[in-house]
Amino acid sequence: MTTTRVIKIGGRPQNDPRLASAIASGWNAGAGGLVLVHGGGDEVTSLQAALGTTSAFVDGRRVTSARDIELVRMALSGSANKRLVAVLVGSGIDAVGLSGEDAALIGASPVDVDRLGYVGIPKTVNVAFLRHLLSGGYLPVVSPVSRDASATNGGALNVNGDDAAAAIAVAIRAVELLLVADVPGVMCDGKTIPELTPDDARRLLADGTAAGGMRAKLDAALRAIEGGVSRVRISDLAAIADQERGTTLRGIGELT
Repeated sequence: MTTTRVIKIGGRPQNDPRLASAIASGWNAGAGGLVLVHGGGDEVTSLQAALGTTSAFVDGRRVTSARDIELVRMALSGSANKRLVAVLVGSGIDAVGLSGEDAALIGASPVDVDRLGYVGIPKTVNVAFLRHLLSGGYLPVVSPVSRDASATNGGALNVNGDDAAAAIAVAIRAVELLLVADVPGVMCDGKTIPELTPDDARRLLADGTAAGGMRAKLDAALRAIEGGVSRVRISDLAAIADQERGTTLRGIGELT
């Protein structure tokens, strides 16, 4: 077990002026390092709209055509990734921008070509590459656009950021996966649910209570827990520094 944390930042929290100081607090908190995975769905939607196309989603995942995957690359691996890196470097953090395609960092397989198009689920992670960066004192900032490991030409697949973060957390045996959204946690009657067991999470998914983006987050959280991650939290930006904030799912080793 390492002491590395994996944090996934959704698109809207990336525009929060408190972002750099929040990441700096997490970066300084542990000697084991930090991996930051980001989304940017709103940026993709805006780019699609500017070019005359519309967005469609199935179970929280963006339907991605052959044209769309190039727009996703531009928005996530291009502008969103480099803007986030610039903010962090400007705050004194040795951030390095990457995508899942670089050094085959994330190898993915298509989920359902007929329904979703160029959308994938992570299958492999280049752990040696990540550890090389972490051991050098760098903070990897990862766009979830990934390499299609099933294609001979190694084309790109649009991977949900929560799924990419979960795969990385499992592969490097992270001590925690934090999924940062624009809400303080999984909500019920306007209040944050402080703890969920895996069975609780499965019930929220089965009965439709968790929908859209939160559905994707709980799916990813369960995958991380099942893969051996000790703790997964879903919360807002303040949870990077406040390790008791948000909704927590615990692995077997963390249960009391």
